[in-house]
Amino acid sequence: MVAHAEKPVTSRSEDKKECILQAALELFAEKGFHGTAVPEIAERAGVAAGTIYRYFASKEAMVNAVYQRHKAQLLASVLDEFPYGSDARAQIHHFISRVLLFARRHPQAFQFLELHHHAPYLDDRSHEVEANVIAMADGFVEQNERAKVLRKAPRGVLAAVVWGAVVGLVRATWEKRADLDTKSEVALEAALWDAIRRSPDEAST
Repeated sequence: MVAHAEKPVTSRSEDKKECILQAALELFAEKGFHGTAVPEIAERAGVAAGTIYRYFASKEAMVNAVYQRHKAQLLASVLDEFPYGSDARAQIHHFISRVLLFARRHPQAFQFLELHHHAPYLDDRSHEVEANVIAMADGFVEQNERAKVLRKAPRGVLAAVVWGAVVGLVRATWEKRADLDTKSEVALEAALWDAIRRSPDEAST
């Protein structure tokens, strides 16, 4: 108790902010943005409702802080040791395995990001973060379409196939319809690769 009392004010302030952000993440994931009230966040964080406004101007500011934090964490997980010099199959393997690893380690964060995808209350910075992620995915697809590794498709289609399937598997595990294990991951990757790779019949076109 004495050691805690002697912590600097700035440290106590950061502790409170972290508690608020964690409480907001949990409630937004459980109840959604509109279903969550600021007093509920304060109660779960163990602070007074007025304390929240020392750190965030509004509930919208809070949800954007949560979104940007966890979107950045997901992106960092994908980019960590990304095999830039390897072929498309290896890169797809890395992407799928890292996203599923993030979903296993941070289920609330993953659920929150899916619930708040493209939500109208996200601010310009949050939309910029999302746009950067989409641009990276589009760049990967375009590069490998030109190299005749991936099948030709309208812009956004192949990336949507991959992301939709990964999210679909995670959602299936939430609903107890699938297991988020190595066997499922291997099967998902094989199915996705067959769906997006250029077939021998297309190789000459």
